[in-house]
Amino acid sequence: MAITKGAKPTLAAALLAALLAGSPLLPTQAAEQPATYSAQFKDTDINEFISTVSAVLKKTIIVDPSVRGKIDVRSYEQMTPEEYYGFFQNVLDVYGFAVVEMPNGVLKVVKAKDAKTGAIPVVEDKLKKEGGDEMITRVIQVHNVPVRELSPLLRQLVDNAGAGNVVHYDDSNVLIVTGRSAVVDRIDQIVRRADKAGDQEVQVIKLKYASATQVVSIINDLNKGSGTNQGNNPLAVKVVADERTNSVVLSGEAKARDRIAKTISELDTDQQTTGNTRVIYLQYAKAKDLVDVLQGVSDSIQAEDQQAQGQAKGAARGGRQQVSIKAHEETNALVITGQPDLINNLANVVAKLDIRRAQVHVEAMIVEIYDGDGTDLGVQWVSSKYGMQQFSNGSFPSLTQIGAAAISAQGQKGTSTTVVSADGSKTTSSTPDTKGDYSLLAQVLGSVNGAMWGVIKNNWGAVVQAVSSNTKANILSTPSVTTLDNKEASFVAGEDVPLLTGSTPSSGNNNPFQTIQREQLGVKLNVTPQINKGDAVQLAIKQEVSSRAGNTAVDITLNKREVNTTVLVQDGDTIVLGGLIDEDVQESVSKVPILGDIPVIGHLFSSTSTSKRKRKLMVFIHPTIVRDPDTMREISHTKYNLMYDAEEKRRQDGISLMPFMDPPQMPAWDDNLARPPGLVETIVKKEREQKDD
Repeated sequence: MAITKGAKPTLAAALLAALLAGSPLLPTQAAEQPATYSAQFKDTDINEFISTVSAVLKKTIIVDPSVRGKIDVRSYEQMTPEEYYGFFQNVLDVYGFAVVEMPNGVLKVVKAKDAKTGAIPVVEDKLKKEGGDEMITRVIQVHNVPVRELSPLLRQLVDNAGAGNVVHYDDSNVLIVTGRSAVVDRIDQIVRRADKAGDQEVQVIKLKYASATQVVSIINDLNKGSGTNQGNNPLAVKVVADERTNSVVLSGEAKARDRIAKTISELDTDQQTTGNTRVIYLQYAKAKDLVDVLQGVSDSIQAEDQQAQGQAKGAARGGRQQVSIKAHEETNALVITGQPDLINNLANVVAKLDIRRAQVHVEAMIVEIYDGDGTDLGVQWVSSKYGMQQFSNGSFPSLTQIGAAAISAQGQKGTSTTVVSADGSKTTSSTPDTKGDYSLLAQVLGSVNGAMWGVIKNNWGAVVQAVSSNTKANILSTPSVTTLDNKEASFVAGEDVPLLTGSTPSSGNNNPFQTIQREQLGVKLNVTPQINKGDAVQLAIKQEVSSRAGNTAVDITLNKREVNTTVLVQDGDTIVLGGLIDEDVQESVSKVPILGDIPVIGHLFSSTSTSKRKRKLMVFIHPTIVRDPDTMREISHTKYNLMYDAEEKRRQDGISLMPFMDPPQMPAWDDNLARPPGLVETIVKKEREQKDD
């Protein structure tokens, strides 16, 4: 191996090179000439070659441990340091290695296949220094050709197994190319030329009479038959219809566009007859509901055309007739008569309106838990000589009521009367016993709740009353309803109760005239859903639960719980609409002063009534968006199985006192929903009776 500096190596230098036997010779620089180098390496270890280059270039070079082997290369020309660096890169390229230059100037020698993942520089333009084997990355912006189509072709031009790599990014339509600078420059040139070849102009042809959709369909049929619209044909012209402006958009080679434009101009001619009729059968929307909408769209289109052409208000465009839109309700169809382009615009509106609308299945859950406890304890006594003690704070009858009822039930005994006349004769008359009235006693004793003990002795009477009550209730109502988007739905389950609203007295006030209004009591649900973007549902909800609370002297009292609100719920979520948590504790003590305060004995002179109530009421809502028949079928299947399981459990329990009778049962779920047992026989029987009649 030898390195020489200057124009001619001296004899001493040559001899010294022979003595060193493969060690590099450091160059001696002439005083006035720039330093040049030549290299001769024969069967030299590559790491020694890299060390020599490091000394010549005066740069720090880090060698990857995987860099191994011997090189054999010879240069007869003198090279500057820049050229020598390029020579160094060329040698490494031949032997499968590459140089990665770090930002701090340090060079790393690695295997070529590992260089593309290293910290190689990103270069926008062609490198100024000579060479061509430096590892770089370049981002190439493509304007007219999709990079997805270019990247597979360019990968064939780079060493994918080594240092080369080509990837694309569709969002920005750019290519990211990594490799040696000479290869990257060549790919950059190819991409720029291909990008120019794809630079095709766009031509917009506005139609006056014909429909853009129909014209494009005709042109595409012609190109398909002639084979000029194939995807691999560079002269193919893309033809697209713009329905909004009734225009045809052309993209492609200029001469090919001219041929298509000429054909379009010949098709865009006024028809001899101005009438045209089309029948559009609707699948989801109602024909009657669309007539007003389409008539308004037609008036707007014609008004815009008249304004554009500067015609007087009310005149038809180009003398054409006004559009006629009629609904045929029996077939749910629209009959439209008018110009072809106007009919096409209206048909496009119909196609966008006649779509399957989403539905919303709404479940409202009303949960009420009630817990009530009460205790009454009291003592009442009476004495015919000393007075009485009675309390009215409990739920028991008083001694006064009990005594009056007892006297009424006893009645009166008969009496005998003897009259002595003047002659001394006696006449005796008697009245029979009067039977007592037990109705008042029955009424008083009927109001007794719990235990009542009493005693009467020696003109003394006492009554001890005690009762303890406990009430628990757990009420769950789950009304549900399914409705179309933006359509109100209602659900009512309950009874109609008459309420007195007025009364007019009659003569003698024997039969007054009364006015009655019926009120629906039970569970009511009114909901109007609106599906928003992102599967959110806006619900306008009115939820009411009402029942009878009791009777008054005039009419009845009602319990009512109502929620009226608008909420936004995500599909499938459950939210709380409102609720009530109520706790009430009341204690009433009636006692005789001083005596009622004595410990233990004071209970004989007092009456205590205690009540405690807890009530928890919550209302929840759970909407489910139904966009397809499968979701609706799944919801129906779940609800059906719920009722089927309830009936199956009841069937297994049987009917009390009727062990041999089977209760009615729903059939198992079937997509066709076979009719319940017995219904088919009933229908057949009715049909036979009708035939006999």
